[in-house]
Amino acid sequence: MNTRLLAASAIVASTLLAGCASTSSPGYSSGYGTAPQSARCYDCGTVVAIEQAGNTNPNVAGPLIGGIVGAVAGRELARSNTDSEGRRNTATAAGAIGGAVAGNAIQNRVEGAGYNVHVRMEDGRTTVVNQSSLNGIRQGSYVRIQNGQARLY
Repeated sequence: MNTRLLAASAIVASTLLAGCASTSSPGYSSGYGTAPQSARCYDCGTVVAIEQAGNTNPNVAGPLIGGIVGAVAGRELARSNTDSEGRRNTATAAGAIGGAVAGNAIQNRVEGAGYNVHVRMEDGRTTVVNQSSLNGIRQGSYVRIQNGQARLY
């Protein structure tokens, strides 16, 4: 009878101790807290670093080439549509300015400036996503990776 009482006591004690065990994963604690257990998912993790990506040098080639192409196009359009030298010069200048603006926009788009967001996933792997804006994400934020973008979760 003592053996049964001792076995029952051991089962009750182990059940109570199991209820006190921590279920949090080590290494996921951040200065901003961790996500609730119900929110843990395969494609979620904590942002460990954010760095600016892309070329931080000023654009030169895009505006220069765009300005030249715009000036030539403006001059040719004016040549076929007007006899006035003043209007040709105005069209050339307007074409150069418009071409430079367009060339700058094209160069920015091609170089893909933005942010590299380093995320430590729940399963221990690390992933890096490149995105154009952070939308409130900062180091320590809990995020979900969807369609190649980190989003607050």
